[in-house]
Amino acid sequence: MAAFRWKSFEENEDRPAKPRHFGVTEIQSPHCTLFSHNLLQDIFESMGDYVDGLKFSGGSHSMMPKATIKQIIDMAHQHDVYVSTGDWAEHMISKSPSGFKEYVEECKQLGFDTIELNVGSLEIPEETFLRFVRLVKSGGLKAKPHFQVKFNESDIPKGGDRAYGAYIPPVPRSFELVEDVNLLIRRAERCLEAGADMIMIDADDVSKHADNMRADIIAKIIGRLGIEKTMFEASNQRISEWFIKQYGPKVNLFIDHSNVVDVECLRGRNLGRNLASFLGASDFLF
Repeated sequence: MAAFRWKSFEENEDRPAKPRHFGVTEIQSPHCTLFSHNLLQDIFESMGDYVDGLKFSGGSHSMMPKATIKQIIDMAHQHDVYVSTGDWAEHMISKSPSGFKEYVEECKQLGFDTIELNVGSLEIPEETFLRFVRLVKSGGLKAKPHFQVKFNESDIPKGGDRAYGAYIPPVPRSFELVEDVNLLIRRAERCLEAGADMIMIDADDVSKHADNMRADIIAKIIGRLGIEKTMFEASNQRISEWFIKQYGPKVNLFIDHSNVVDVECLRGRNLGRNLASFLGASDFLF
């Protein structure tokens, strides 16, 4: 049986020990199932060195007593894990700077470190959004604007070998919203100029399936914003593997809590590519 040596952060110069500013792994708290306090504690105690952030996804914190939220945040902080509100601001605040300022103050009192702002769902003018970013920063918290990338499915190249000159039936174009990537990048740049700490990219349409990955769009975003200033949502382990293979351990990823071991194995230079499947994250966690 092959022997594997577990890596340490000291021997991986590309990804230093916490607190990290790149190579960040943020996990989500499940919002469709009951998130066990003991499970979260087990994750932090066994793999706390590999978890940088915790995000309350789907507005899950809005359904919890404030005492419970504070308890979870305190536990995360004990393991040097920052806590993000997730993109729930649009359901909690009025569309005015005064209402938003109260929201920021409440998040600060609860102990949140980061406020995530969803550009699409807030539906406010860009200047107002930038004002919100500045209010978050002036309140002593980190700001993470959330952008969603969409594109037309018919733009994905279809696989399969075809004989020269063979008839290729036209692909019907869909009518879904298509995001101008250059405009998205410029808006993200303005957020960074306003003080945003990191840009969250919801590229589910771009990276939902590794076989159809729009590498050109990902490369353009990273090339303009920088790998240390962007975080990508990785909906499954294959997507995480693609990002790490293309951009190395420095890439910032938002993943499901059950994939922590797999992603950390993929990040490690001393671990084989197949070690993640060899360990099995679900068996290791539970």
